[in-house]
Amino acid sequence: MVESTAERERLAELAGEASAEAAIAHAPVLDPSSGATTDLTAAAFFDVDNTMMMGASIFHFARGLAARKYFKNSDLVGFAWQQLKFRVGGREDPQSVKASREQALSFVAGRSVAELVSLGEEIFDELMADKIWTGTQALAQMHLDAGQRVWLVTATPVELAQIIARRLGLTGALGTVSESSDGIYTGRLVGDLLHGRAKAHAVRALAAKEGLNLRRCTAYSDSVNDVPMLSVVGTAVAVNPDSGLREVARKRSWEIRDFRTGRKAAKIGVPSVLGAGALAAAVAAGLAYRRRNP
Repeated sequence: MVESTAERERLAELAGEASAEAAIAHAPVLDPSSGATTDLTAAAFFDVDNTMMMGASIFHFARGLAARKYFKNSDLVGFAWQQLKFRVGGREDPQSVKASREQALSFVAGRSVAELVSLGEEIFDELMADKIWTGTQALAQMHLDAGQRVWLVTATPVELAQIIARRLGLTGALGTVSESSDGIYTGRLVGDLLHGRAKAHAVRALAAKEGLNLRRCTAYSDSVNDVPMLSVVGTAVAVNPDSGLREVARKRSWEIRDFRTGRKAAKIGVPSVLGAGALAAAVAAGLAYRRRNP
C-alpha cells in the first residue's frame, strides 16, 4: 500500500516527537552548579553517517552482527547493491525507505532491547571507534567548550545512536524509536524512520522541550536529504557534502567543511552511498537468512 503525503508527514511528526522524548529521557541531568553547560539556549545537531562517522553506522553494526553469525557476510553484498541502486541517483524515494523500514523491523521483532544495546557497545569498539571524523569531532567539541549541548540526529536506532553519543562525550542523540514491550521489540516503529523531514520535526520538538532558540543553533550534515533539518536552525554547515547538498549550500551561502581526501573518499565509497535513510536496512539481510533458516 502506498502511503499518502499526509500520512508520511504524520508519521514523520510522530517519529520526531518520540525521538525527542527518548533523547531527553536518556540524556544526563544537567547540574547548573557544575558550569559544564552555560549556554542553555543554543545547541548543535550533528548527522552521523558520513558526517560524524565514515560510512553508515548501521552498516558497521550489520558487519558486527554478521561476524557473530546473525546472518552471512554475503548477505551484506546484496544489501549494499540494493542501496547503491537507489542512492546513486540522488534522493531516496519514499517507497525505498518504506521497504527498508519493513525489512529492518522484521529483524528486530522479538529481540530484546538489552541485546541490541550490548551488541552495540561491542561493535562500536570493534568497528566504529576508528571511523570517527576527527575534524567533525573537533567541531562538536567546539560547541561543548562553548557551553552548548551537542546532539546526534540520525536514522540509526536510537539505542545505537545513544551509544555513539556517549562514547564521544556528547549530550545525547535523536534516533529512530522502535516500539518495545517489557524490553522486547514489537516489530513496529513509533512513527517512522528518523529521516528527512522527521529529523526536522525531532529538532523542533527537542528545542521546544529544552527551551532552545533555534536561531542560535547549528546543524551539520553531509546529505541533501537533511536539508529540512539544516533549514530549521540559524546556522547550517555542510560536512563532507554529497553533490546535492553542496549545490544547496552554495546557493544558500552555507559553510562547507570537507574532511575527506581523494584516497580516503575512495576507500569509503560503498559505505557512503548507504545513507541515513536506510535505518537498519543493513540488517535486513537478516530477514533473508531467517527465511532460509526458519
